Amino acid sequence: MPRPNKGPRLGGGPTHERLMLNQMAAQLFEHKRIQTTETKAKRLQPVAERLVTFAKRGDLHARRRVMRQILDKSVVHELFTEIAPLVEEREGGYTRIIKTGFRKGDNAPMAVIELVLEPVTKKQRAAKPAAEEVAAEEPAAEETPAEEAPAEEVTEDAAAEEAPAEEAAEEKAE
Repeated sequence: MPRPNKGPRLGGGPTHERLMLNQMAAQLFEHKRIQTTETKAKRLQPVAERLVTFAKRGDLHARRRVMRQILDKSVVHELFTEIAPLVEEREGGYTRIIKTGFRKGDNAPMAVIELVLEPVTKKQRAAKPAAEEVAAEEPAAEETPAEEAPAEEVTEDAAAEEAPAEEAAEEKAE
């Protein structure tokens, strides 16, 4: 769970920061990407990720917990019906932050925070279960060829090693 930072908040007190981050999360879910300062984007990321995790659960209690933070029912409906099914296979990392440069007026570092809605490829998924299945299947499939191949290699290697040994013995005898 995100831990609140000590020290200065974003523009005001903790209540104002919480309200601002909740509103930014609603805008993120509505528009799929928003441009803001890097600091706000970094503070928004754990809030948005947590709300998407609730949306993936999809039950009534999760919907009510999200409704406590996002007050717009249409945004919550979009989160649960459109965004959650797209990230169902993803185990985390629902948002990405891309730095875009500096703002013209005050030179503040800007960033775009966006939802990652691309489908998860097989490389990105945890390969541990797949690796165990492949490891279990490979020895059974390769036993027969594996037994034949080393036997042939050993005979060729042994013949190659014996020939120089015989030549060396003949040279010593002469």
